[in-house]
Amino acid sequence: MRFTLSSSALNSRLSTLSRVINNKNSLPILDCFLFEVLGNQLTVTASDSETVMKTSILLDNVEGEGNFAVQSRTILDAVKELPEQPLTLDIDMDNYTIKVIYQNGIYNFTAQGPDEYPRTQAMPEGANVITINSEVLSNNINRTLFATAQDELRPVMNGIYFDLTNEALAIVASDGHKLVRNKNFAISSEQPAAFILPKKPATLLKNVLQKDGGDVVIRFDERNAEISFEDSVLTCRLIEGRYPNYNSVIPQDNPNQITIDRRAMLGALRRVLPFASDSSQLVRLRIDAGKLTLSSEDIDFSTSAKEEITCDYTGIPMSIGFKGSSLSEILNNLTSEQVIIELADPSRAGLIVPSEQPENEDVLMLIMPMLLND
Repeated sequence: MRFTLSSSALNSRLSTLSRVINNKNSLPILDCFLFEVLGNQLTVTASDSETVMKTSILLDNVEGEGNFAVQSRTILDAVKELPEQPLTLDIDMDNYTIKVIYQNGIYNFTAQGPDEYPRTQAMPEGANVITINSEVLSNNINRTLFATAQDELRPVMNGIYFDLTNEALAIVASDGHKLVRNKNFAISSEQPAAFILPKKPATLLKNVLQKDGGDVVIRFDERNAEISFEDSVLTCRLIEGRYPNYNSVIPQDNPNQITIDRRAMLGALRRVLPFASDSSQLVRLRIDAGKLTLSSEDIDFSTSAKEEITCDYTGIPMSIGFKGSSLSEILNNLTSEQVIIELADPSRAGLIVPSEQPENEDVLMLIMPMLLND
């Protein structure tokens, strides 16, 4: 079997797929990429047994058809240093030897038979389907991924929750201290459905989804999801379990509202946070009419910091404490010029929303307060 394709196309696809492969695998064959040539199309697969990603490349010249597996490290090292040029792969399907012929040279290495490579099951008929714009999905994953937990006791908190209702699609993540909820009103369903996407496939999608506005089709049942985009398919096992009722922790009546420049607050927070206690990272917010004062202190090392920034505030003067690193992450993962911070009282969660919401969306971030020792 022999076929020709672009070196840079192969290199970029293999680099993306290599993120699926674990450093240590239970099956030696999972250290390999699976190559499948059918007609004038090459399909390359990478798997860690729970997450599988496939991508297709159109071939220029093809002689024969067949499947083989090749060590990921070997083929990556072979193509990553090559400038853009046609590559010809000549495979002896009896002995599984490969010649990679390029402009000024040749590589020789061995492949493996494809039989041991695990096959993915087709998604059953009647699976739930969500169609979402690739840029919208990429932005939503970017906004939520930081809020996922690393909790061995509650694995449901370790992923991103997709909650499809007759009102909207909500994409949610929480670690118990902070929460992100993105609602997309352009997507809804008469039949409610939900799934929890693990962190690894979510991170893969974040890195590979194009901002070209194409559609992503997500098909899922109770155990697995199949996510199709451009000329690639990502299949993964879902996190099983019941996600907590996230709406119940979002306070509804928040009469105290701060409108503030996001970058100014983030800058002040970065300057004040190094002087907070390492263990608590507590930053105090003192809010008065037209003024927000951020302060921190570490009694053990006799350090403290305080900075004032201007803001618009409607409400009663108040002091509230937040974990500085969590507040900084929330502000970093919003993109609007200004944010609105909604507060009820110092003992209840604070809500942070962009002053201008994305089209057809409602983005909300929540942060739990910390006790102040007044």
